[in-house]
Amino acid sequence: MSKRPGLSQISMIFACGTALFSDGYANGVIGPGMLLKRIYGTDAVNAHHFANTINSTVFAGTVVGMLVFGYLSDKVGRKFGMMTATGIVALFSLLSAASSGAHHSLHGLLQMLAAMRFLLGIGIGAEYPCGSVAASEQTEEEGIAKNAQNRWFALATNSMIDFGFVIATFTLLVLFWIFGDSHLRVVWRLGLGLGFIPAMLVFLWRLKMENPTRFKRDNMLRVRKIPYWLIFKRYWKGLTALSATWFIYDFVTYPFGIYSSTITDNITGNATSLTVVLGWATVINAFYMPGTLGGALIVDYIGPKNCMLVGLLSQAVIGFIMSGAYVPLTKHIGGFAVVYGIFLSLGEVGPGNCLGMLAAKSGPTAIRGQYYGIAAAVGKIGAFVGTWVFPVIIDDFGGSSSNKGNTGPFWIGSGLAVVSAIITFFFIRPLSADSMTKEDIAFREYLEENGFDTSQMGSGEEIDDEASVGTDEKADYAAKKAEGDL
Repeated sequence: MSKRPGLSQISMIFACGTALFSDGYANGVIGPGMLLKRIYGTDAVNAHHFANTINSTVFAGTVVGMLVFGYLSDKVGRKFGMMTATGIVALFSLLSAASSGAHHSLHGLLQMLAAMRFLLGIGIGAEYPCGSVAASEQTEEEGIAKNAQNRWFALATNSMIDFGFVIATFTLLVLFWIFGDSHLRVVWRLGLGLGFIPAMLVFLWRLKMENPTRFKRDNMLRVRKIPYWLIFKRYWKGLTALSATWFIYDFVTYPFGIYSSTITDNITGNATSLTVVLGWATVINAFYMPGTLGGALIVDYIGPKNCMLVGLLSQAVIGFIMSGAYVPLTKHIGGFAVVYGIFLSLGEVGPGNCLGMLAAKSGPTAIRGQYYGIAAAVGKIGAFVGTWVFPVIIDDFGGSSSNKGNTGPFWIGSGLAVVSAIITFFFIRPLSADSMTKEDIAFREYLEENGFDTSQMGSGEEIDDEASVGTDEKADYAAKKAEGDL
């Protein structure tokens, strides 16, 4: 049999991971909440705690999606989860845009929007343990170079999320250019509704996909009683460490990204022009891209763990510099945007790219969806908490109009980056090429040593060599198991 071309395999990786664009877009497009404030009045919108409620509902839905679909990804299949996820995102992107209250009341509008955003979040959350996990499994298929496995995963997942953030704010800016101040209702509704398009494109892309070969070979679909206690004893330390670092990262990153428009509003002297505010928000979000792209280029050479450490410690240094030099930086808007952008960018070099990678490739195929889903859900809980805590932190430090109120989050975020680096160094194991293959071998041997019948594992279906890893890799897999080469 001929080997599958590398380009075809890379396409499958992106088909699995690209839907995460919807995560970045959905979170970014709602960030500039000044649109509704300008339409209905700041006092009226603030009375309903709009900023926190709308942002937090999508995070809550995402957590539900991660946990529920983490289980379904392992027990039903990756493709089922991915198709369902994109369908949910497409539907509720449209319904979010169509939100309306009884008699066109603001209270009803915000309640409807919050409900739709929660359901949208479920679809977004489902993409993590389904799409990201499937993408990771595709990276070890035949045709993917060993020194590029992690690179393609990063580009297909985290880079897509970051690109979503950039496109979200830029989309609002373009819509504002088109419709202007007199039609802001059209701007925010179209901004939300356009999320339907990428979701449907990915849905169509995935129609002819199959479950990854690794999943077919090592799943527990036919296992009546999954040995969760054995799994817990083997993986709880690594999962706890990954969950803690993900919590810290999202606790800091999501509030900073979502409130970038608020920060730029302050440093531009509360500029009334949405062109200025949205323009600067787009510029700042664009700094995510060099971080994730640059990190993807180096991750296979220094390893995901080391790449994460470099990103975390570098981000902490920049954060401390921003805190100490905030006053002179804010006198030069361009300088502030660049330094703040570097701060965000370094976060993508490290934990942004590497957390999902480490979570997806540290656990065994049989429970990879649940392993990844739990770690990612804890991270989203961090984001949920952060969106509520950061405004309180700012108020306690003197409010958003004071220097302490604006620098406080940077001191805290930089300190937490150091804590996350310490956890990573001591408790997260490094990954090598073909790490999932090696872990699946070790996992089977571990189960057998503890009396579990591993013959139940796998789908019990013939694996098509032409559409999977090929006979050479299967033979290599068997040889490694026989030789104990882990």
